[in-house]
Amino acid sequence: MPSKARPPESRPVSITAVIDPVAALASGTLEGNLFLYDTNKAEGSTGFGTVDLRTRVRSGDRIIWNVVVLECETYAALDGIVIDEKFCTPERKVYPNTDIAYWTAAVKRHVAEPVSYRLKFRLGTVTEPYAISTPALVGQSATGRGHR
Repeated sequence: MPSKARPPESRPVSITAVIDPVAALASGTLEGNLFLYDTNKAEGSTGFGTVDLRTRVRSGDRIIWNVVVLECETYAALDGIVIDEKFCTPERKVYPNTDIAYWTAAVKRHVAEPVSYRLKFRLGTVTEPYAISTPALVGQSATGRGHR
């Protein structure tokens, strides 16, 4: 009896926002002060080190967003993620016994076209969040193999 093809298992995809909060506060912008990376380059993610990160995902993947600050003396945190809830619903979580937050979501469905999302950051003592709307989730390419 032939074996059934198994659907791919879900896997975590980590998206890290590396931010220079001192420079962002001084310039009033995240442009040139925020660098996005993910753990899915081998599967076809692009835009590493820019605000235009395109993270390759598939249905069932778990996404984890976190922040790394270049200047640890200045507060910086991911304050919100706005994305079409048909694709995922980000939820803020805190590592046990700490005040360190991260965000997580499961990809609910296949991503046919790029799905842009908005990242909102709290920096220093500024009450209004700094935001970007340039990163996106992308699905499997037309070629299928190697680049989903």
